[in-house]
Amino acid sequence: MSSAIVRNATRQAARASRVVRAPTAARSLSMVARATAVQSKPHQVTLSQARGMKTMDFAGTKEVVYERSDWPVEKLQEYFKNDTLAMIGYGSQGHGQALNARDNGLKVIIGVRKDGASWKEAIEDGWVPGETLFPIEEAIKKGTIIMNLLSDAAQSATWPDIAPLITKGKTLYFAHGFSVVFKEDTKVVPPKDVDVILVAPKGSGRTVRTLFKEGRGINSSIAVWQDVTGKAKEKAVGLGVAVGSGYLYETTFEKEVYSDLYGERGVLMGGIQGMFKAQYEVLRANGHSPSEAFNETVEEATQSLFPLIGQYGMDYMYAACSTTARRGALDWAPIFEAANKPVFEKLYESVKNGTETRKSLEFNNRKTYRQDLERELKEINDQEIWRAGKTVRALRPDAKRDD
Repeated sequence: MSSAIVRNATRQAARASRVVRAPTAARSLSMVARATAVQSKPHQVTLSQARGMKTMDFAGTKEVVYERSDWPVEKLQEYFKNDTLAMIGYGSQGHGQALNARDNGLKVIIGVRKDGASWKEAIEDGWVPGETLFPIEEAIKKGTIIMNLLSDAAQSATWPDIAPLITKGKTLYFAHGFSVVFKEDTKVVPPKDVDVILVAPKGSGRTVRTLFKEGRGINSSIAVWQDVTGKAKEKAVGLGVAVGSGYLYETTFEKEVYSDLYGERGVLMGGIQGMFKAQYEVLRANGHSPSEAFNETVEEATQSLFPLIGQYGMDYMYAACSTTARRGALDWAPIFEAANKPVFEKLYESVKNGTETRKSLEFNNRKTYRQDLERELKEINDQEIWRAGKTVRALRPDAKRDD
């Protein structure tokens, strides 16, 4: 794609930013309403509100969403005033969610292996041993809401020790449906006398924390596996806001884990790496330089076009490009769809039947897990496309330089 396309897209994006600037009254709309309002052309949005929830029309299907505005900090603190959130695990998600909940004024404690890497990281973040930082078993005993955010493999491995500590009256919280849905493989079967809920942010823990600090909030899904108290969903919504969500939508444990595993292996990570590499290598095989191949494959996508899709939609991105680019994209999109759909169907079935779960558990439980992972990541890092990318990124005007 030519540089003229980029210039054209940039100019049109700039115009759009002026055109879509709403008057003050309109800007006071909720986060979800604003997101649906900013489009390349008008789209009808149906929204009705009733006590802490909003029913919205998503392309013809009505769904209920919950927003942060329904749970101001004062309400969160009052609702959870008798609770202690025990964050078990301090990885990417645990780190982000725990800090956000703490900043929202909730009582949070951390449970990790004493003196391990996560223990030391937690101390650096201000958690105090014996006060807000404890070994896992002690944290579970002290907590009323047990937030099991260990890795999927670790949840399976530690469950025999953790399960007896999750006693009647506690709430069991997950950020992923993996362990419970695939219980035949993980052996994670929650006690029958506790609420079991899920809050699944749609992004990394780093993003959860960053968006919270920016005053925005990530979108998350919520689900209830077991409702003993009759308040499980209400708790899930409140905790979703407490850990940094801007808005939340309902799903089930099964649908969350199916869509999550499927998406990660597809367009979010696996598919995009495969397509980037394939396009780059064809360009290189036809005599294009590494810089040109990378710019036309990755840099223009991530820096110019993908942001337009995220902000305004695919149709807007098409409209913002040159007539030549637009025509070619419209012609080739159905061809790519037809070629890829059988792969995605095979992928979804592999997720649904547990094949992906068993592969993940086998790999992540290896004694050589870290070494094997580092080797595979190094292989990606050493690919010419990503070595070229390091140089390209260093040329960005906002890049940090040592000189």
